[in-house]
Amino acid sequence: MAAALRLARKHQGLTSTNPSVACVLVNDLGQGPVIVGSGVTALGGRPHAEPPAIDEAGEFAKGATAYVTLEPCAHHGKTPPCAQTLIDAGIARIVTAIADPDERVNGKGHQMMADAGIEICLMDGGADVRRVIAGYLAARSDKRPFVSLKLAITKAGAIGSRTRGNMKISCAASNRQTHLSRARHDAILVGSGTAIADNPNLTCRLPGMEERSPLRVVLDLKARLRESHDLISNALEFPTLVAGSADASSEWQTMLRANGVQFLACETHDGRIALPELLDDLYARGIQSVMVEGGAAIAESFLDEDLVDEIIVHIGGEPELPENDTCAVFAPFNMNELPRGFELCQSLQFGVDQSLRLQRKRP
Repeated sequence: MAAALRLARKHQGLTSTNPSVACVLVNDLGQGPVIVGSGVTALGGRPHAEPPAIDEAGEFAKGATAYVTLEPCAHHGKTPPCAQTLIDAGIARIVTAIADPDERVNGKGHQMMADAGIEICLMDGGADVRRVIAGYLAARSDKRPFVSLKLAITKAGAIGSRTRGNMKISCAASNRQTHLSRARHDAILVGSGTAIADNPNLTCRLPGMEERSPLRVVLDLKARLRESHDLISNALEFPTLVAGSADASSEWQTMLRANGVQFLACETHDGRIALPELLDDLYARGIQSVMVEGGAAIAESFLDEDLVDEIIVHIGGEPELPENDTCAVFAPFNMNELPRGFELCQSLQFGVDQSLRLQRKRP
């Protein structure tokens, strides 16, 4: 199953509204168990993982054990359900990492295979499994995208400077991890303040992964973005959506569209974009995972609205520092006192930086 999960990560964030699922087939050909076939959900979401794994295994699929990271589908579309495909291939046993919460599948895939005489083994769907398909699970259970909040902070908790703007906090190794995280999300979100102060590209710039840049979402209620900002000027190359007020001038909206930017008119509350409704709109567009990268006010708003599922914090080992505390922009929480409802689940070292992952406590 660990091998299947590694394979599933290969297409994470690239399978549209379907989750990135992997299937590994194992059979004993006389000298002990060996992998005879494997597959992962194709780019765009079709075909699913099971058919290519069976095609690769050929006649060796008969009598094999299938390790699948999500319960095989049971509903008919343009192609037969994957549960039936496994039955037709002669699979003897299936080990599934987690049941599919989709009401069209939940338990039905397992039941279909059990009725055909296949031995079923359902694992407990641990944290590693859930993280690979977090967006899909959130979409099915919460009807909104899974939200990751990413922050780079100094040991004192600063994330920027009011006088110097963008500060270099993370080392090169941490930055590469951030780019990898971007590639695993459907969208990346910042506020217009960060977009103007830092003029970021918000793309995945890992060698060979440039095409995995997610949709860039900018919250700009006051219509401050201009053609000179990179997020606007290169929108024809990298998909970009600006969320703003329905009252924004037609000239500004025309400028956005002329540069290839999608405009989303949002509801507002207390002078700010209503975040729950924004996530509803993104969900309706098929966005299942959002990485929030900046800045402090946006991060605090998502936390206050109880909309964050995971927090990734890179603590700079050799960061640039603000001139003094008066100039510093601080993170919306202190690492000595974790945000309510979150627990530390992972601590890693990337170069000179420490990386912490906090996840929402499950009931």
